[in-house]
Amino acid sequence: MIDLRLIRERPEEVRAAIRTLGAAAPIDEILSLDRRRREVLQSLEELRHERNRTSKRIGKLKDAAERETLIAAMGEVNARIKQLEGELRGIDAELDAALYQVPNLPHPSVPVGADESENVIVRQEGEPRTAEDFGFEPKPHWDLGVELGIIDFERGVKLSGSRFYVLLGLGARLQRALIQWMLDVHISKHGYTEAYPPAMVREICMWGAGQLPKFRENIYHDAEEDLWWIGTAEIPLTNLHRDEILDISELPKKYVAYTPCFRREKFSAGRDVRGIKRGHQFDKVEMYHFTTPERSYEELEELVQNAEDICRALEIPHRVVQMVTGDLGFTAAKKYDVEIWAPGCGEWLEVSSCSNCEAFQARRANIRYRPGPNARLAYVHTLNGSGLALPRTVIAVLENYQQPDGSVIVPDVLRPWMGGVDRITPA
Repeated sequence: MIDLRLIRERPEEVRAAIRTLGAAAPIDEILSLDRRRREVLQSLEELRHERNRTSKRIGKLKDAAERETLIAAMGEVNARIKQLEGELRGIDAELDAALYQVPNLPHPSVPVGADESENVIVRQEGEPRTAEDFGFEPKPHWDLGVELGIIDFERGVKLSGSRFYVLLGLGARLQRALIQWMLDVHISKHGYTEAYPPAMVREICMWGAGQLPKFRENIYHDAEEDLWWIGTAEIPLTNLHRDEILDISELPKKYVAYTPCFRREKFSAGRDVRGIKRGHQFDKVEMYHFTTPERSYEELEELVQNAEDICRALEIPHRVVQMVTGDLGFTAAKKYDVEIWAPGCGEWLEVSSCSNCEAFQARRANIRYRPGPNARLAYVHTLNGSGLALPRTVIAVLENYQQPDGSVIVPDVLRPWMGGVDRITPA
């Protein structure tokens, strides 16, 4: 969440920023609750001061009648204190609920725009291959995978319904190889610490990562155990240091994690119904940073470079796209997408979304650090980015490395993780 003091002191600036997001937030309600809270708190402090002062006076009195009179008066004061404390708890709950609905504010460097159609292409590496470059019409992965015998859509639907599939043989091995290789690159080259977190978390973790209340309808939930299936490793990684004070010497802390991910896809009904681009279950390698405010935007650029390194090593054309305000999402102050070319689909596929959330998640999850020996505690900044997301990376490999005979060449960097297999041939 954003700082309440910012809303209190610069409400018009906050309203203007939220308008650029194309979002709504209960700013008037927050201001009203904040005023009421401060009024109640002031009354409470005055009554507590009166109670303390009178208690000391009662202790010194020798006149029994006067003492009894003051004790009776203090009974009324205590009742009023108890009433105001209950009122304050109710206001705090309402205020928190309202603050949880406020999106993060965009960084001043983010271009203002209505939606994804106005996003800005920052750079591109490599030229997308066309049918002329291939010497034949490249097939989409939903045809290629079936012909190779490595993607089974029918049995996926038989097992679990729409938007599910089964990877078989070298298809399953290709995905596993990509995951292992990407983890090793991020650990050995980029300096991350590997984590393997749970795929189900407590509700408080969803609030801490900014998934609730905004995305409640898109999250799988086990009501009996009150556990929530993660849609990204960002959720458990955010909460790894919840309610902790990190030593500044530890920062930045950089984690990389492979997890399965689960999303109901309520917000994408009717989109990308063919192939394996968008499913209810998928795998992802996620990068996550805890850092200081001074370094966070430098680290955002590093995060993007780390994702790009994977695309470069696979020798597949990619581009970096900066999100405009209207496409930032709920938690990000600034965000880039890394997109990879898929010639069979004929489109750029987002394989990484790299975000600087500043203190937005840290404030929700209460993750702080002390900038100096005598300094006040401050919230860390958190960043996250896919490094990369499956199965879209599988799509790009299959479609870019397909051959005229229907086979697929395994990229050089993956062969050690494929047991030396250099080609996937039709079944």
